[in-house]
Amino acid sequence: MGLTKSEIFTPEQNEISSIAKVFGHPARVAILQHLFKIDSCICGDLVDEIGLAQPTISQHLKELKKIGLIKGNITGTSICYCIDKDNWSQMKTVLSVFLNQDINEKNNCC
Repeated sequence: MGLTKSEIFTPEQNEISSIAKVFGHPARVAILQHLFKIDSCICGDLVDEIGLAQPTISQHLKELKKIGLIKGNITGTSICYCIDKDNWSQMKTVLSVFLNQDINEKNNCC
């Protein structure tokens, strides 16, 4: 597979792409929805809630943490995760600006 050549794109374009990639898997969406539903940190097992194997859940948590949508603390042998509220708000702003672009009604190109 070739390189993405991300350096030729703006930081905003790369950020939107990274966010879209993370949202591109339903397990990550389910994890985020569960974290919002419980409205607190989860230290328990997401395996029962999501229905995937522990290594798979861990990989999805890693991707969510890497982009900054969740944060976690290690306490003994357990890791607690929650939504990073500041980063979530920032992500919403970035996506809102992108998604709120409008098509010029006067341009009838196709």
